[in-house]
Order: sequence, then C-alpha cells, then structure tokens
Amino acid sequence: MALDQDTLAQLRTTVRRFVDEQLIPLEEQVAEEDRMPEAVIQQMRELGLFGLTIPEEYGGLGLNTEEECLVVMELGHAAPAFRSIIGTNNGIGSQGLVMDGTEAQKAYYLPRLASGEFIGSFALTEPDAGSDAGAVKTRAVREGDEFVLNGTKRYITNAPSAQLFTVFARTDPDLPGSRGVSAFLVDAASPGITLGPKNKKMGQQGAHVCDVIFEDCRVPAENIIGGPDNLNKGFSTAMKTLDRGRLHISALSVGCADRLIDMSVTYATERQQFGQPIAEFQLLQGMLADSQAECYAAECMVLDAARRRDQGEFVTMLASCCKLYATEMVGRVADRAVQIHGGAGYMEEYAVARFYRDVRLFRIYEGTSQIQQGIIARNLIKNV
Repeated sequence: MALDQDTLAQLRTTVRRFVDEQLIPLEEQVAEEDRMPEAVIQQMRELGLFGLTIPEEYGGLGLNTEEECLVVMELGHAAPAFRSIIGTNNGIGSQGLVMDGTEAQKAYYLPRLASGEFIGSFALTEPDAGSDAGAVKTRAVREGDEFVLNGTKRYITNAPSAQLFTVFARTDPDLPGSRGVSAFLVDAASPGITLGPKNKKMGQQGAHVCDVIFEDCRVPAENIIGGPDNLNKGFSTAMKTLDRGRLHISALSVGCADRLIDMSVTYATERQQFGQPIAEFQLLQGMLADSQAECYAAECMVLDAARRRDQGEFVTMLASCCKLYATEMVGRVADRAVQIHGGAGYMEEYAVARFYRDVRLFRIYEGTSQIQQGIIARNLIKNV
C-alpha cells in the first residue's frame, strides 16, 4: 500500500538526516577499518531500514517500488557499503519469499528479516556461474525428507554476517540450464557450511563478501521456497526479484551521482586557480552540467519505470534500461568528479576517490551492463 505524501516525505527526511548526521561522518573510518560499527547497524534496525519493502503484516514498511527508489536515493548520498548491509533483506533476500514463499515460510522468516534480527544473503553465483546463472553446479540430492547440498558459492554479499542463505542448487541434473534448479532457505548455522576468507575488494570496504562452501549440508525439503511442490522452480523465483532489484540499484546510482555532484560543485566553488574559483571556467562548467543533466535523466527513468511496475505493467525491459543507463551514468559522474578535484581527487582524504571505486561495482552486479543490453535488444526484437 502506498504511503500518503506527508508520511513519505517524513520518512525521506528522517533517512536523509540519518545519512548526513550519522553515516557520512563515519565513511572514512569504515573504509579504513573495513568494518561497520554495530551501533550503526542497530540504528538501521530501529529506523526500519531492514524492512523497507517487506509487507506490513510481516513487520516491514511495505514500500512500493517508487517509494523504495525515493528512499534509496537518499541512502545513496552515503558510501554504498552502508546500503549494502540492508540491501539483501529488502531485495533478493526477501522478495523471492514475498512472491513465492509458503505462508509458514513468510510468517517465520519475513518478520526476522524486517527487524534486522536476520541478515539475508543470496547464494547464486559460483566459480563457473555468474552472468550464466543457469550453469549452477551446486547439487541438492534428495534423501527422504531432506536434501543434501554440495558445492561452492562465490562473492556472496553479507555472507560473513548472514543468518539466512537463499541457496540455488541443481535438484534435477537431467533438466538442462535453469530448469532443474531449486531455491532453498538455509540456516547459516547449519552443519556442513564453511565460509571462505573475506574477499579483498576494490571498494565498498565495510560491506563483506566471501565464498560459501556446502559439504553434505542437510536442508529439509520444506525449506524449498514455495515448499516441495516448487521443486525445480528456483530460477523462476530468482528472476521475479530482478526487475525490482535492478530499479533499486539504479536509484542508488542516482543518489551516489547526486552526492558526487554536490561534492564537485562545493570543491569547484572553493578551489582558486588563476585568481578565481575553478567553477568559473567553462570547460569545468561543462563537466558539471553534463553530470547534472545525466543524473536528472536517470532519476526520471527510474521513477517512471518504478511507477509503471507499481501499476502492474511488465517492466523487465525498462528496468534493464534503467540499470544500464544509471549505473553507466554514475561511473561517468564519478570520473568527472575526480577530474574536477584534480590531484586532490586521487587522494584518499577526499570522498570522491572512494566513491570512484565504490560505484564501479554497480555496472557488474544484478546483471552486467552487457547482460542488460542483451535483455533490451531481445525484448525489442521479439516485439517486431
């Protein structure tokens, strides 16, 4: 259910104040320590940020797609690692349950995800299965009322702190590609699960990823998302989450671009060269103008696609258009921001250097830019 405008405005104001007063001052510390303070995570729980998209009957705020995007744009003004902590609970870690879970699964897991008691983690990617998600090799073999999981998942966000894994495993080796894959809800404390060391990443310090290894991990058959009757339909569940997830990342890209533009304008008006602020030079003004125009275009795209999704339209192609344009856009804006800052932009003491690395990931996860191009082209061609 959509919020009334006053409530939505109040929520956005609260989130922006939290970003400005609590998160931004911690960015440098989090980057240096590669650790998110527990006090900040607790504040996120108290603000309801872990349950933005989870229905109200399960303890969440129940935001629709447009409302989610508007709130994520506010969160995007802080380093992306902060958003990453809550991202899975609001996206791929919960929406499959919301759409396809049994009532018992929803009643048990969604309130815990919404409150932040559980941090969810989405275990799909493998050493040989990334963009080709249908190439999953992790096996789930049925033994009575249980499945035995064996395999390795790679680059799994929030895995070191997760209490719940959504695991995609091949349950029918005779069905090719994605058709023989099921989605399992797996307690992170289950015997047979081992975590690899935290990966050292280019950016987004404070948000952790690692391998998750399953060795004879036993999972009840009733933990298939949707129950045992939903056997071999896990890939369908995953795909249902992607339109909203791609719009979420697109909105995040807009928020980050807006922060980068703010930092660039502030620096350009304060930095003096040749006896005047560098903001007075037309070539630099051109970079600022291009960044603002592209950021505005992405914002309009995201909100339009989000509204259409909320109205029940099929928005797969539009979501891919948003993901492609917005994530490429923020990369260009970050590059210009570094250029505007000159030598200072290459120094760690300035946030633009961190953002430059952080936003690079947006063009890879939730489907690379090239995957988005393929989706857009296929949808155009099939409509001829």
